[in-house]
Amino acid sequence: MAVQLDDTDRRIIALLRDDGRMSIRAVAERAHISRANAYSRLERLRDEGVIRGYTAVIDPEKYGTALSAYVSVRIEQHSWERFRGYLRDIPEVDHAALVSGDVDLLLLVRVADAAALRTFVLERLQRLPEVKSTQTMFILDEPHLH
Repeated sequence: MAVQLDDTDRRIIALLRDDGRMSIRAVAERAHISRANAYSRLERLRDEGVIRGYTAVIDPEKYGTALSAYVSVRIEQHSWERFRGYLRDIPEVDHAALVSGDVDLLLLVRVADAAALRTFVLERLQRLPEVKSTQTMFILDEPHLH
């Protein structure tokens, strides 16, 4: 269920999406509110689960995972829970989504090169008993939007 947010809450969230390490003081200044107000709003946003955590944004090339691809996956019916368990142990999968349409899942995969992608898809992913089929789409460019 959606949490009630006002324009100031949304401004704070936008600031933190751009820089999750921004100090309370900087958030307050840029949101045009007091530090006490910024602190209480951030605490409420965390307590209500709007802000679930803070992460580092990694440059895939510098990290050694220069090749990115979306892999669509069709799985056996009623196997989502089991398949989701496998995903937790696959470091190449950066993001996974259960989707509607002709496929069941869309995986964002990051690997070093084409050989690593081939190994991942053919020797790891397609060998899982729940996997019926896969289709791989190379990512040509990823503009940073937020």
